[in-house]
Amino acid sequence: MKACMGSARSLRIGVLASLLALGGCASFSPDRGMSAVEEFGGAPLGKEVLAIRSEEDAAAARATVDRLLARRLSADDAVQIALLNNRELQAAYNELGISEAQMVQASLPPNPTFTIERIAGAGSLEIEARIIGSILSLLTLPTKAKIAADRFRQAQLKAAETTLRVATEARRDYYRAISAGVIAGFLVQSQSAAQAATELSKELGEAGTMNKLDQARNLVFFAELTAQLAQARQLASTERERLTRVMGLWGAETAFKLPTSLPRVPARPNAQPDVERAAVARRLDLQIARMEVQALSTSFDLTNATRFVSVLDLSGIKKRVKVTNEEGVVEVEKERGIEIELQIPIFDLGTSKVRQAEESYMQAVNRLAAKAVNVRSEARDAYRTYRAAYDIARHYQREVLPLRKIISDETLLRYNAMQVDVFTLLTEARSRIAATTAAIEAERAFWIAATNLGAAILGGGGGGGEGESKGPAMAAAEGAGH
Repeated sequence: MKACMGSARSLRIGVLASLLALGGCASFSPDRGMSAVEEFGGAPLGKEVLAIRSEEDAAAARATVDRLLARRLSADDAVQIALLNNRELQAAYNELGISEAQMVQASLPPNPTFTIERIAGAGSLEIEARIIGSILSLLTLPTKAKIAADRFRQAQLKAAETTLRVATEARRDYYRAISAGVIAGFLVQSQSAAQAATELSKELGEAGTMNKLDQARNLVFFAELTAQLAQARQLASTERERLTRVMGLWGAETAFKLPTSLPRVPARPNAQPDVERAAVARRLDLQIARMEVQALSTSFDLTNATRFVSVLDLSGIKKRVKVTNEEGVVEVEKERGIEIELQIPIFDLGTSKVRQAEESYMQAVNRLAAKAVNVRSEARDAYRTYRAAYDIARHYQREVLPLRKIISDETLLRYNAMQVDVFTLLTEARSRIAATTAAIEAERAFWIAATNLGAAILGGGGGGGEGESKGPAMAAAEGAGH
């Protein structure tokens, strides 16, 4: 429906003044939203986070990475390199900048539309100018700006969660790479001893002091160990490349140095009596889900308020007509006024929009409730896994490996005294290799479980539960003992 009215200059000027006044309210933040990433991502990790947006930023990040690569990497070093050098993480920070631009844009009032129309003919000239603005967009601007601000806050938390995820991946991959290298190194030593035994058995066989059965047992033990070593080396290479990728390294940088052993398991486990409460209070994905409910609640209120009116435009009109009469005199007529255009809800009463907004809101509520249940369960499970991994690793250190050493030493003494045969000696060697490999895997499982526990409380887990399973090298070593 269109209604043309007479002169209302004061109303038109008031609307335009409101548009111009609101237009100066929005602005970009100095750090493009990175303060929240530092608060929820960098601070809990104790690490520096940096969005590289200039040559100075790139140079600072490069200097830190080069300094860390110059020494043997620790787990914290690997995490810091990943946070500064991982390009996927930098892309997440770019996404944060995009979200801020969208927030600023949504906070601005709509631009008015200016039209001019010129019609000439039959001795007359008509010029009409209009400036059109959406009253509905102007009235709903505060609510839309609030929704946009909530979305930007969500984007900040998502960027922080991505930061935690990259840090968690780097720490997991660091422990995997070291454990794989340690297992490969241990199997190299075992293969050297087996090779010496094999050469000795050949000499004894040629001298007639060792039968063919014992020779074959020595040879097959060496052959099986060689196959296990090949598998372990392949795993070590794969795990190292995995760590290389998350740290964003290439070229000469891939020659970074890793420790030759895993860190020692602490004397006491980390106690977390309120792990559920800590996870519910600090998990970023849960905070993001809460903000989604809040944003959809505001959006639902806006949809419900505007269900009957979806178009409401105000136009300021200025019309000038020149007419030349029969006497050649030009007569000029000036007209001013305003025009209001709104849409009449005859067929669409807004019911579908309201229903859709309502279902979206309830969907977010249910997802938040499910997320809260899952977060509690994940925290409990992560802590139980951590404690079990700690107990298993300490059990191998204090019980299994010392007893296995005693058995190996005593078996070797009895073999030298000709009280046991080669088969017994080789069986014990296989068992010792399997136990040592299992102990290394248990240490790795503990450190990964500790990493997963932190991720279960802060966020950024990304499904690292496979860290508690047996690695290929351990499975191969155990299989060789059957």
